[in-house]
Amino acid sequence: MFAGIIEAVGKVAGLTPAGENARLAIETGALPLADVKLGDSIAVNGVCLTVVELEPGRFGADVSPETLHCTTLASLSAGSRVNLEKALAYGERVSGHLASGHVDGIGRVMAREQEGETLTLAIVAPQELMRYIARKGSVCIDGVSLTVNDIEQNAFSVQIIPHTRDTTLCGHYQLGDGVNIEVDLIARYLERLLGPRD
Repeated sequence: MFAGIIEAVGKVAGLTPAGENARLAIETGALPLADVKLGDSIAVNGVCLTVVELEPGRFGADVSPETLHCTTLASLSAGSRVNLEKALAYGERVSGHLASGHVDGIGRVMAREQEGETLTLAIVAPQELMRYIARKGSVCIDGVSLTVNDIEQNAFSVQIIPHTRDTTLCGHYQLGDGVNIEVDLIARYLERLLGPRD
């Protein structure tokens, strides 16, 4: 479980095919790994991955075919920058919202507008995800917990404060860039609970 508060921006050391899977190696930059062990979870651009290799300043994770298909991880290459967050420990303050790191789909940046110190991004999302995205609700974009400011038929907008712009990848997005979207957990479970009963 994650909070969507990015702890560091890391860099891809390599993405190596391994049959249908891939092995992703990440240089963690300012993310401390002293409390991380094999089997722990780290979110990479909002995707929950299991640490299978660990050395100072670097970890490796296996990426399944499903994850390669429904996230932007397959498009990463050596040198790509990524948002990093270690899994929550019980008893910590949750400054964002609860996120599982199970990405629902890929969106695309359709507009970016700077107004003073605030950056507004408009994201086109798959139509099947828009039903879970609500104005003033929460959404994760590449693992960053953000508040939805506005909704259109197939898109939503978020406003990025300077701190988030400077400490995550949000300030670097360009038109057409793909982003990982995780909708709010509560919306998914409510649909399941309130949907038709078999």
